[in-house]
Amino acid sequence: MFESPQPAAAPRIWEVGALCRAIADALEARFNPVAVRGEITGFSRASSGHCYFSIKDANGQLRCAMFRRAAGLLDFSPRDGELVEVRGRLGVYEARGDLQFIVESMQRAGQGALFEQFLRLKAQLEGEGLFDPRRKRPLPVQPRGIGLITSLGAAALHDVVTALRRRVPHIPVVLIPAQVQGAAAPQSMVTALRQMYALAEGEAPADGETTPVVDVILLVRGGGSMEDLWAFNDEQLARTIVQSPVPLVSGVGHETDFTIADFCADLRAPTPTAAAELVAQPREVWLGALDLLADRLESAVQRQIDLRHQRLDQAAQRLGRPSGLAAREQLRLARCAQRLRHGMLLNLERLTLKHKALEADFAQKTARHIALQSDRLERARMQLELLNPHLVLQRGYALLTDSHGHAVTSVGQARLGDALRATLADGVLDVTVDQPRLL
Repeated sequence: MFESPQPAAAPRIWEVGALCRAIADALEARFNPVAVRGEITGFSRASSGHCYFSIKDANGQLRCAMFRRAAGLLDFSPRDGELVEVRGRLGVYEARGDLQFIVESMQRAGQGALFEQFLRLKAQLEGEGLFDPRRKRPLPVQPRGIGLITSLGAAALHDVVTALRRRVPHIPVVLIPAQVQGAAAPQSMVTALRQMYALAEGEAPADGETTPVVDVILLVRGGGSMEDLWAFNDEQLARTIVQSPVPLVSGVGHETDFTIADFCADLRAPTPTAAAELVAQPREVWLGALDLLADRLESAVQRQIDLRHQRLDQAAQRLGRPSGLAAREQLRLARCAQRLRHGMLLNLERLTLKHKALEADFAQKTARHIALQSDRLERARMQLELLNPHLVLQRGYALLTDSHGHAVTSVGQARLGDALRATLADGVLDVTVDQPRLL
């Protein structure tokens, strides 16, 4: 005979909370305390001081919580991508039924794979000068148009548009959507940036529509883990950013998040909203500045008007009644005419007296001058007469000349038989040299 099988015992029915506590007790007994090595991802610090993150490797991921007391003992600031060793206890968070690792201590265990890749690319691009502060350009004070590149579904789009609408509703915004997360995100952002560059350089769009001038570009994305922001660490994206023809602002993640795009941009903003605020001075500020300038201009114009009135009053005081001014000028002209007539009369009297004096002196001085000149002429005539050669010839001398008319003053000038001419007081004799003799 065959015996019928006994029915299987029915499983115990647990209450959810009791089962969670039982699992927690089993983990406590089996594993704790435990040390885990892995890469940080999704790190965040709550306002209470507690830290929440995950530890992962290639095969798994574990949720972690580090309470304020333990977090206060850290000697470094944990960041996504860092490889760390954590020590603590495994447990169950009963409110959600999640496996949770309570971290009691943490220390660096080397750089994580993503973080090491980030540092290598950062060092390479820095060595090429892509981060050089000298190539960074200042933002326009009052842009004519703002270019915006982000995802259509991102919260950053709402934050940026809200900030711009609140601060500068009069400035047009050109949006070119792009993926900001995932494997295709880098190429999508590169394509969007090149389209924006074409607008910034004044190229007309293919559809022929007119677009506003773009003077500054915003590349933004909200916060996330290192993996979420990894698209902004792409080398091609970095090289495209530095080619921007206008200043470019990177507003990626939260204040503690840094990406390669931040280093390549002309300016890094801690958040997307901050990026919008950097390029958009509130309209109220400019309106206030205009009001101030208007007040200063009005005051300056009023000062000039008052000054001109004062000068006009002074001129009116100096001018007085036109008839009085004319009378004063007539009196001044009469005085000048009287002085002129008096001066002319005095000058004429002086000239008359001088003329009479010259007439009285003229005859006497003329006679004296003629006598003096006659006496000088007679003395000169007498001196000239004394030099007359005929007087010498009259005393028995003769002037002897050769055939050429040259005077012969020496015996040596004449030779035997030379024909000479002797000039006497009353005539001329032709003579021949017979015998020259020396005295």
